[in-house]
Amino acid sequence: MIERWVTDRLKKSISRYPAVALLGVRQVGKTTLARVLAEDIKSVYLDLEFPRDLVRLQDPTTYLESHSDKLIILDEIQHMPDIFLVLRGLIDQNRWKSRNAGQFLILGSASMDLLRQSSESLAGRISYIEMTGLNIMETGDSRKDIQNLWMRGGFPDSYLAEDNEISIDWLENLIKTYLERDIPQLGFQIPVVRLRQLWTMLAHLQGETVNYSKLGSNLEIDSKTVSNYIDILTDLLLVRRIEPWYTNVKKRLIKSPRFYVRDSGVLHRLLGINSYNMLLSNPILGKSWEGFVVENIHSVMPSFAETYFYRTAAGAEVDLVIKMPNAEIWAVEIKFGVAPKLGKHIRQTFKDIGATHKFVVYGGKDEFSIGDNIWMISLPKFMNKLISHQS
Repeated sequence: MIERWVTDRLKKSISRYPAVALLGVRQVGKTTLARVLAEDIKSVYLDLEFPRDLVRLQDPTTYLESHSDKLIILDEIQHMPDIFLVLRGLIDQNRWKSRNAGQFLILGSASMDLLRQSSESLAGRISYIEMTGLNIMETGDSRKDIQNLWMRGGFPDSYLAEDNEISIDWLENLIKTYLERDIPQLGFQIPVVRLRQLWTMLAHLQGETVNYSKLGSNLEIDSKTVSNYIDILTDLLLVRRIEPWYTNVKKRLIKSPRFYVRDSGVLHRLLGINSYNMLLSNPILGKSWEGFVVENIHSVMPSFAETYFYRTAAGAEVDLVIKMPNAEIWAVEIKFGVAPKLGKHIRQTFKDIGATHKFVVYGGKDEFSIGDNIWMISLPKFMNKLISHQS
């Protein structure tokens, strides 16, 4: 089993909060991690997709009260959103008995209903942790390890598949499951073919701003519907939205968000890229690498850090602007290759956004300065800096 980086953060939250929500896409490893933690904690596990466990919760208050001395793990919580009000009462009841932490561990896909229900019912009682796909700190940082993770993506079953063909089949089945079962189960009645077409269009536009009207015209729907569909993919953690960075500089700025298909393996499956050699010859290469780096960075970012991108109408840009909790601004330009060419205005652009730390994450292994306190740095070394910043 691959040890997950988020484990320590999850353990700390369980020891501090009455309820902890571990959110992430299906098959990312939430259940496996919860079961591993349960081996060392007195606990009870309930899968809310399993009929037998649902029968146990026909009278949820009585059943959960009978296990009030344990950590109760509720998996696939989005199938029983009404239970949040019950959890609130039990949490407050246990607090009177001086049990202030470690009562409930909630697992689920980050649907809009889940977040709304839990935030309304458990405000001040719950901590949220997002579990991403595998990152290079978990799988290894050799060139071969990184290439394999980049190509296959961060879902454990895809990454650990015996060969690329099995990985591709697994990713295709995952995409179909989301489109044909999971999204309809959440109450969204969207034609499967149309949503897959949109998802694929976003893959072609990886890391770019999108024109809703143009996408709508191609799909024969209006721009408002396109926006709603993208919101659904974003809320389910399948697509990442990054908002633009606004500053007081006197420049015309791009004000539309950028979108990334979050898992690189899913990105490649949607685009029909079935091998690393095919990826190297595909025009999406640079943007695929950019999205892969962005996701790895997000997987280890400090709590409460925020990310943006910066681009002017004239084309000056920074791929990722990280606003740290201590107000530091880390500017990150992402380049594929071991000898990338930088824009001639990169130094001025870093200055315009008020960067306190300036980096170019590239495909090499070394770390060195290129002047003006700008550092060329590998992805593993940059991630280690982010982790050290939290210590």
